[in-house]
Amino acid sequence: MAAVAAAFPSGHHVSSPPNPKSNPSCLFYPAFLKAPSKGLSIPSNPLQPCRLPPHFTAAAAADSPNDSSFTSFDLLSDKPREECGVVGIIGDNDAAYLCSVALHALQHRGQEGAGIVSSHRPNDGGRASLRTVTGLGLVSHVFQDKSKLDYLSGSAAIGHVRYSTAGAASSLANVQPFLAGYRFGQLAVAHNGNLVNYSSLRARLEDSGSIFNTSSDTEVILHLIANSSSRPLISRIVEACESLQGAYSLVFLTENKLFAVRDSHGFRPLVLGRLRRPSGGIVFASESCALDLIEADYEREINPGEVVVVDGRDMSVTSLCLMPPKPRKACIFEHIYFALPNSIVFGRQVYSSRYSFGATLARESPAEADVVIPVPDSGFYAALGYASESGIPFQQGLIRSHYVGRTFIQPEQNIRDLAVRLKLAPVKGILEGKSVVVVDDSIVRGTTSSKIVALIKDAGAREVHMRIASPPIIGSCYYGVDTPRSEELISNRMDVEGVKRAIGCDSLAFLSLESLRGLLGEEAPTFCDACFSGNYPVPPIENEVIRMEAVE
Repeated sequence: MAAVAAAFPSGHHVSSPPNPKSNPSCLFYPAFLKAPSKGLSIPSNPLQPCRLPPHFTAAAAADSPNDSSFTSFDLLSDKPREECGVVGIIGDNDAAYLCSVALHALQHRGQEGAGIVSSHRPNDGGRASLRTVTGLGLVSHVFQDKSKLDYLSGSAAIGHVRYSTAGAASSLANVQPFLAGYRFGQLAVAHNGNLVNYSSLRARLEDSGSIFNTSSDTEVILHLIANSSSRPLISRIVEACESLQGAYSLVFLTENKLFAVRDSHGFRPLVLGRLRRPSGGIVFASESCALDLIEADYEREINPGEVVVVDGRDMSVTSLCLMPPKPRKACIFEHIYFALPNSIVFGRQVYSSRYSFGATLARESPAEADVVIPVPDSGFYAALGYASESGIPFQQGLIRSHYVGRTFIQPEQNIRDLAVRLKLAPVKGILEGKSVVVVDDSIVRGTTSSKIVALIKDAGAREVHMRIASPPIIGSCYYGVDTPRSEELISNRMDVEGVKRAIGCDSLAFLSLESLRGLLGEEAPTFCDACFSGNYPVPPIENEVIRMEAVE
């Protein structure tokens, strides 16, 4: 094991935890869970410390409060952030490799960390064990060394891409999947979502002796499973999930089985597919675009409250609806911004939703203009719909650079204002002298929108008419989306006219909430639109939110 670990650069964690049956002091990784009275104890040797890879060192220094010469500026700071994506594959000997490819397809859901846990069975036919590789950065960086995927050989694997909330971006300990060992064996978990009662659950567990090693709410799930007295494992998982409030789409991996679980409201997506390879392996993923990339056929969504178990020994699939059903409240922002347009999410084609949002916006809020342009990339299909419905020509008036991500620049305002120009380049031949309709998916703080308006006007546009293919965002999300506090949301503080003046455009219109719900038809009540309406299916608890921010 030491030789394997030495082959990988610092900033990545490679681990194959000891088998708890042969080592009674085995414990959850990355958490030190329970006192010895519960069958777990703290090991004599500390776990491998978390270190940053060299190319993250400058970034970490830039964020350091002790370094006043640099600051972090996020080019996409005015967009909500999906916090993660998950994949689970079983029944194919290339499971880890396929998992890494599927994670590439989900990279838009998280760019700050990635990891895979696999079930590895030795060549002598001995008992399988779980192995893990996690790291900071993009999937291509974490798994650029082929030896890592070779190390993860096996017929089952789960994977995760992560976008962290503030304060935890450089913490390797928070990168999933989390791999655990406890008195009944090994268990790995990857989670997409957010638990609104995380702080109270963590406090209760700490009061009973649990010791936490991360600031991730996912670790709570592992503690709850470890503390459960139910048997078998599926009963322990269900019992743990019954304590959770909020959003969770989960994949669990043991030595022989793969589990997929979705919360009773179905906030976050999770789909099931089957590989077209001879193995016919089963795949779970946050979006169907991950299935497409690894040549798997989309079969269906995992239903809210459903637990699906795949036994790798005979590939039997068991579906259990063990959690009490509640009204589905799927996140509408998946169709507005998060999901890739080639995905099927909540049973709907994402590109079709965005096109219809734009077309309806054109009927609802027309503009006299010469050209319609999108804010790339998420405004593209809405702009196509707007142009088609309005009869105004569609053009690519802004070109996005795909090679610029988060930049760390000096804090002088005149330099920082150039950041949007690093990401978006105007095409003067399309914009100069024109009245331009600019279609974007949303406005959060308004900071980026104001820079885009200025960018287009500087390119010679006569007028800029902003059209937003979603309603005004007036509330934060507590179900797995990183959004600013409500008081930071520009539409929470201003009416449409005030926002128009703030961002400097000639006219501004949002898709109305009534129209959005009308486009969803009979399914409208099954979508969560709390960020637009303020109607939260699971009410956020203010002291929970404050404490979580303190932990982060």
